[in-house]
Amino acid sequence: MKKLFLLMLFATSTVAMAQKFKIQSGDAKFLKGTEVVNVIFDYSDMKLMKENYTEAEYIPRRVEELNKKTEGSGEIWRKQWERSKEELWNPKFIMLFNKIFSKENINTKLKENAESPYTLIVKVKWIYPGWDAGIMKQPAKVTTQLTFVESNTKKVLFEIESVDAPGDQWGSNFNNETRVGEGFAKTGKTLAQRIERYVK
Repeated sequence: MKKLFLLMLFATSTVAMAQKFKIQSGDAKFLKGTEVVNVIFDYSDMKLMKENYTEAEYIPRRVEELNKKTEGSGEIWRKQWERSKEELWNPKFIMLFNKIFSKENINTKLKENAESPYTLIVKVKWIYPGWDAGIMKQPAKVTTQLTFVESNTKKVLFEIESVDAPGDQWGSNFNNETRVGEGFAKTGKTLAQRIERYVK
């Protein structure tokens, strides 16, 4: 039992250290005093799983896999997947970013479809949904390219890469899309924590 506990503790600590957050160019000083930043989520080149499936490849495979287990469950999953971006993943990212800034008394907020001189483009590069078997589990992972640009000129002002942001919760979480949502929440949270010093 002790060995199992130590193994799980090691696995958890490995996951916690897995996220890489790298500033590639620029800084966020331009955000100081900005009340709202437009945010766009781009899933057009997203890859999935260790096999790097495109979304067009992944969805029918997943539907077939689920239908083999329970007839009709694949189509139910497809509808959940299609709603997840707009109803779960994007809002999680925005909510956690804004929550961190609010705690630090920073008035800047992210908002989709906003009128703003600046836009944050969240380009989703890779998603691994993870799995949960009760006593053993693996969190989701989300890799994104985060680029702040001038809304009118598209000039790049600040660029960051977030690799393998972990998506997990305490206790069991058997829903793949919810785990992925936690990866987006972690990404938004980490971004806010890394740039808050520029805008205070």
